Amino acid sequence: MTVRLGLGTYRCRDVAGAAAMAVRAGADWIDTAPNYAEGQAEQQLALVVPGAPRVKVSTKVGFLTAVTCDRALRAGVVTASEAEDGYCLAPRFIAWQVGRSQRILGREPQTVFLHNPEHGSMSADLKIQRLYEAFGALEQAAQEGRMSAYGLSTWSGFSDGLFDVPQLLELAVKAGGRGHHFRAVQLPLSIVNLAPIAQALDGAGVLADAAAAGLDVLASAPLHGGTVREMVTPELAGLIRPGSGPSTAGLAVVASAPGVVRVLLSTDNPHHWAQAVAAVEQHPAMSPDRLRKVVDVLGT
Repeated sequence: MTVRLGLGTYRCRDVAGAAAMAVRAGADWIDTAPNYAEGQAEQQLALVVPGAPRVKVSTKVGFLTAVTCDRALRAGVVTASEAEDGYCLAPRFIAWQVGRSQRILGREPQTVFLHNPEHGSMSADLKIQRLYEAFGALEQAAQEGRMSAYGLSTWSGFSDGLFDVPQLLELAVKAGGRGHHFRAVQLPLSIVNLAPIAQALDGAGVLADAAAAGLDVLASAPLHGGTVREMVTPELAGLIRPGSGPSTAGLAVVASAPGVVRVLLSTDNPHHWAQAVAAVEQHPAMSPDRLRKVVDVLGT
């Protein structure tokens, strides 16, 4: 299975510039959210993606910006308490936000992710109920042709044990039947967030479960905001991929993780992008034995 590099826009200061760079370099996936780039990420992407039909775009729903909060309140799709919290996964809001994203982007998104559904102080049971209702809204949007698929993007939902892939699949079947449109999960993977990779080497955890279910796994934050560059010593880089630098080595670990189909990187630097493409797409994945050695070294 070939792992592909995609543009993640969370840390991009100039989303339009980064998207144009990625498109010129042959990228086929851009991931964004309405709250990225101070609420302007989708608007900036709209300057680029309508002219790049081969590039698929994923966006998210959940967090409110000041602008969307005001407009959602006036539209009656969020309550005052939801507006104050800055977060909403109510079906009425999801339907409204999916339509808004489609209009802003100038095209239907390939995938809409529920954005960090672990957010909030409600009980775990209520969060799972909220997830089920949100899945129902996304199923409706997919059936209406407003997106091709939906998924779940989380920072800590899997690691904190709020949900796992079998539970999510159960909710998807309950919401949309056997022909449901739940197709992807997105989570942070790096040498900082290494536990899912270690579990997958033993055939367990989110990556193994997702692969068994045929779900796409998108790895976010593969360099953990630059932390990975500081952690990879020359000795570790040599173990991962001889002759590689810290960033290249860090990306190679994520691209070699069982079940991962796409690595999302935030950059507007063509040189960094080219290096990342080489690390992710143009070199063979590390063998499981070598990857396990890296995991063991990092775990000590």
